[in-house]
Amino acid sequence: MPDVARPLVEVENLTKYFPITRGILIQRQVGNVQAVDGVSFTITQGETLGLVGESGCGKTTAGRTILGLYPATAGAVHIDGQDLMTAKGADMLAIRRKAQMIFPDPFASLNPRWTVNAIVSEPLRVHKLFHNEQERSERVRNLMALVGLSPRLVNRFPHEFSGGQRQRIGIARALASEPAFIVCDEPISALDVSIQAQVINLLEDLQDQLGLTYLFIAHDLSMVRHICDRVAVMYLGKLVELAQKNDLYENPLHPYTQALISAVPVSDPAAARRRRRIILQGDVPSPSKPPPGCRFHTRCPRAVDRCTESEPVWQDAGDGHFVACHLL
Repeated sequence: MPDVARPLVEVENLTKYFPITRGILIQRQVGNVQAVDGVSFTITQGETLGLVGESGCGKTTAGRTILGLYPATAGAVHIDGQDLMTAKGADMLAIRRKAQMIFPDPFASLNPRWTVNAIVSEPLRVHKLFHNEQERSERVRNLMALVGLSPRLVNRFPHEFSGGQRQRIGIARALASEPAFIVCDEPISALDVSIQAQVINLLEDLQDQLGLTYLFIAHDLSMVRHICDRVAVMYLGKLVELAQKNDLYENPLHPYTQALISAVPVSDPAAARRRRRIILQGDVPSPSKPPPGCRFHTRCPRAVDRCTESEPVWQDAGDGHFVACHLL
């Protein structure tokens, strides 16, 4: 865990709803997809916070809303003390320089008509970081070397690279503006297993060299435990648990977290035989019509009447371990 305890990223009651409309000529709103609902956490400088949960739980939407790629419905986000929700013009540009994103699909996130030099230098032009093209090109070559690629490849196009190389180019682009905070949205999910560890090691090395802060969005819980300092668990748009990684994996308190952890493969056959796998029944409810009370109660094996009637509050279980559950 980093020694510096200053919060670099502060997220408070972040909410993002997508309207559901009907009609062709005359559209009317008939509801909302409650993708992110009242999410709060902080990330200290130099820390990696993992954000995990099933597909569709709102992880990616939360990450993109934190960066302002989606306008928030409600809540507040502060990055290095600057309010993202009220920032306009030059202030927003300054925040975007400090906060960048690594996208999940290296095949879709790079413009196929641009060379690597154009892709990686685009943030330099946007933020006016260098005076001329020669200086920008030199910066691109340095970034290529930093992510483990030959600077001689800068005039090639994305289709000439493998998936792992493309993701390294995406990482170089994210680093171009010298950010302090990077949202890593499933950065290895589209890559071959054989090169996933290489990209993770690169992200760790870059964090050590540059003092970066990560929000690491993933569904691979083993990888999350390896790279993250703390882990937050989302279910149907809500945070249900947040703790130091070892505390969360060894002592999960929320029934949903317990089910997730029970599905993580272990290398010891004896330990695997002793562990009880928790199988959740039913499907995840629609985010457009979430159930009342605790949103997990429709699948929770321990649900009681109170779970269906009222929403659980965020409780401090001690040592920075927070959970939202009526059963504690």
